[in-house]
Amino acid sequence: MAKDANKTVETAADVDAFLAAVEPEERRADGRIAAALMARLSGEPPRLWGASIIGFGRYHYRYDSGREGESCRIGFAPRKAELVFYLAGLADMDFATLGTHRRGKGCLYVKRLSGIDMAVLEALIVKSLAHMDEVYPR
Repeated sequence: MAKDANKTVETAADVDAFLAAVEPEERRADGRIAAALMARLSGEPPRLWGASIIGFGRYHYRYDSGREGESCRIGFAPRKAELVFYLAGLADMDFATLGTHRRGKGCLYVKRLSGIDMAVLEALIVKSLAHMDEVYPR
């Protein structure tokens, strides 16, 4: 792999088999719920990106530096400690009613889906998809 090559690329791995191996059981169940929700909202089937990101759709990016590649439009990873949602364009969103979470630059971390308002999560995903469509038209 070239030094600048993207390490997180779409694979042909079986998403259902990946989710079936997720531990603990609560994270596995939450992963299945998140996958179904994101598939419904995006209209795209789940694909495994890298070893552990379940992504929906794809887009091509090119930075001012010249680096370019492909990535999923939205996605999540069912990590052992929490679910990590990869969403964009949420800087102006109000997270106060979401429930227990933390945020990174482009990530939303949720310990369990039962601790958040699913309608708010759905609105965040819809907002992220709209942002991606605006910045990276299909």
